[in-house]
Amino acid sequence: MNYRHIYHAGNFADVLKHIFLTRALIYLMRKEAPLRYFDTHAGAGLYKIDRDEAERTGEWSEGVGRMLAAAPPQSVQDLLAPWFEAAGLNSENARTLYPGSPVLAQRLLRRDDRLMLSELHPADAKMLTRAIGRDKRVKAINIDGYVALNAWAPPLERRGLVLIDPPFEAPDEFTRLLAALDSAWRKWPTGTYMIWYPRKDLPAVGRFKSDLVKTGVRRMLCIEQDVEDVAASQTLAGSGLVIVNPPFGLEDEARTILPFLTQTLARGPGASWRVDWLAGE
Repeated sequence: MNYRHIYHAGNFADVLKHIFLTRALIYLMRKEAPLRYFDTHAGAGLYKIDRDEAERTGEWSEGVGRMLAAAPPQSVQDLLAPWFEAAGLNSENARTLYPGSPVLAQRLLRRDDRLMLSELHPADAKMLTRAIGRDKRVKAINIDGYVALNAWAPPLERRGLVLIDPPFEAPDEFTRLLAALDSAWRKWPTGTYMIWYPRKDLPAVGRFKSDLVKTGVRRMLCIEQDVEDVAASQTLAGSGLVIVNPPFGLEDEARTILPFLTQTLARGPGASWRVDWLAGE
């Protein structure tokens, strides 16, 4: 309950997460049928990155700040364009406001799509309500995200995406995340699930991925990026995404985006990326 994302909004991990969240939603919207978006750890929704909290860490400047100054090749630029637009990076507010995942999804999704947002931190839950405004498509609740996911899945639409992006404050976070995913997937095996995790305790990450495979969950694509040598770094230097039922083409898009993204966000020796499958069909 101590974690506040304002200190980290727009950092390199947000860039990775939000780019691929955008790509996945863009693909799901190719079908006319409505979809449902779930965000289990929604945060405050919108972050003033010129506030003292964000300026104190400077993480935005090494994430979104670098992307604003970058010149990607056309193939990458085309794939990043929806994220740039939804995040407002083409506007004059780009250096003062940055949206979290719920507001990004709100801006991307269509009139008949629905969003279910949960946030446990009381202050952030209130800020989230203000950030989404009076949007009838969106329901935001001050509740534990894992409890919410268990209650909400499967959605009536039977189509959609779940973002599970916990703060990793609790020592048993990987265990709770694994149990929540396993339970939701068994009720809704056709949904797309996107799980973000920090690459800090590498043995714990390895055990988590191994335990994921043991659940029997199928079609799991893993995308990881380090901006410097994780083992030698004193701060967070890498993050990953496990995507269950990834949209068609996302693997190829990742292999197009990640070389440029890693080069742009690199902080030192050991910057790297990888894309592989934890489980197939």
